[in-house]
Amino acid sequence: MPKSKGTSSHGRDVFVQPHADGWEVKKEGGKRASAVTETKAEAVKIGRGAAKKEHSELVIKGKDGTIQQKDSHGHDPRKTKG
Repeated sequence: MPKSKGTSSHGRDVFVQPHADGWEVKKEGGKRASAVTETKAEAVKIGRGAAKKEHSELVIKGKDGTIQQKDSHGHDPRKTKG
């Protein structure tokens, strides 16, 4: 089976982003939030756990909606020796 560029075998990315009631944790392509919290720290904690379970990327956004941080929790094969 040929490998296509830019794809990996991980789950859906998990986003922590602003929500009308605080902060939401939402999986890529999801229609509803997995969780809504009062603080960003709570949402990041929940999101990190979900990203680890999905073996995916945790994407943390700021209040303005811009990406502040990305953490990979998937299978990252090492491409360099050492």
